[in-house]
Amino acid sequence: MSGSNNKAGVLLIAHGSSNPQWEKDIEYAVSKVNTGLPVVLSCLEFTEEKTIEKGIRELEQRGIETIISIPLFISSGSTHIDEIKYALGVKAETPVSTDLKPVQTHCRIIWREPMDDHPLILDMISERIGALTSEPGTETLLIVGHGSDEPGFKQKWDSFLEEIKMTMDKRFSFHKTVYGTLHPDNLRQVAESLADDKKMLVLPLFLCEGYFTKKVIPRKLEGLAYTCADTYLPHPNVSRWIEDQAAEALAALNTE
Repeated sequence: MSGSNNKAGVLLIAHGSSNPQWEKDIEYAVSKVNTGLPVVLSCLEFTEEKTIEKGIRELEQRGIETIISIPLFISSGSTHIDEIKYALGVKAETPVSTDLKPVQTHCRIIWREPMDDHPLILDMISERIGALTSEPGTETLLIVGHGSDEPGFKQKWDSFLEEIKMTMDKRFSFHKTVYGTLHPDNLRQVAESLADDKKMLVLPLFLCEGYFTKKVIPRKLEGLAYTCADTYLPHPNVSRWIEDQAAEALAALNTE
């Protein structure tokens, strides 16, 4: 490892959850990451022990001078991305209402983008669908995303969902592929538009099983017949994606 690399570290930023299994899934994925660098996990909510500031301080105490910040989020359309950028000083201000304050640090911050349509993520999603489908031509696929009501962020979510839709269409050739969101709340309406004699598969674009996948989505789809795919975790491609993000950041550092 070069001299510049041994002063770099990785700060992973997840949303956080009150669900213990959610935390276990995240921590297991992080434990499988092999970057050759110190890796610290922080969360936006539900913990006072793993805040962004505490994550930065831990890396500082380990002699880190460059922090590679990797958001463990599904889409760039999440308003939390703007909050995190603001807290890290990547953005001077944010239109998003937030309780986060900018964290002062002597470390250089390198920002990486969320998962979006990275090839490793697309392959993982395809694997999730492949585990359910038997005859795609006789099935419909309903892709479910969190979405956003906020201007600008909604467009990013729509663009991301459209990309997932087109990619899965090419790979599987379902009878019909559509997407719905929780924000704006159009999931039930979209699902009912598929209510014909075709088998419906539901693909939840969520990092872990939790409140949205166990409570919100089932409630909105109540009474409809469908088979639901697994969330992103647990799956090794999430850990591989983290490694890829760190490697790309290091490669850029080494060319400076």
